[in-house]
Amino acid sequence: MQFKRLTGAIDTGTPSGRFFFHVMVRLAEMERDLTIERSCAGLEVARKFGWMPGKKRLMTESKVALARKPPDNDTPRREVAEHIVASLLTLYRWIPGASHS
Repeated sequence: MQFKRLTGAIDTGTPSGRFFFHVMVRLAEMERDLTIERSCAGLEVARKFGWMPGKKRLMTESKVALARKPPDNDTPRREVAEHIVASLLTLYRWIPGASHS
């Protein structure tokens, strides 16, 4: 979709130009408020049905439990992170007591 540029100038120095400008500003504000209202209503309905918007969590409770109990205490955290398919930053975020090795 291409937008065309306005070629007619709005002279805000005249009363009718200021009126037209303010009407357009208020229409834009109203449309923005309606968009926000509809978005919030849609999110509310989604939450009511148990749908959570956004990206799904990759760190499940089982992954956190697995990361807390590595098979060997000498296992580097990088290998633990690769095993549970997560980044080191994610591992440290979910298990704050993990030593940086």
